[in-house]
Amino acid sequence: MEQIKIDRELDLKGEVCPFTFVKSKLIIEQMEPGQVLRVILDYKPSVENVPKSMREEGQEVLQVNQIGDNLWEVIVRKVR
Repeated sequence: MEQIKIDRELDLKGEVCPFTFVKSKLIIEQMEPGQVLRVILDYKPSVENVPKSMREEGQEVLQVNQIGDNLWEVIVRKVR
């Protein structure tokens, strides 16, 4: 598996929906197309909602990985 270059990282531990998506969206709007955002989440519903909402916004969700007990990363490439 190729290593994905992460351009920005957003730690949203302790945050809940809808703030996890809203904060992710605000960051990705500041990024250039092609750049990659890594979002760290510890709220299980956000692990489904953030990728779903990002796809609905037209962004490319590259990976959703569990990286610890009750900890996940969502990796998103800005498309537009």
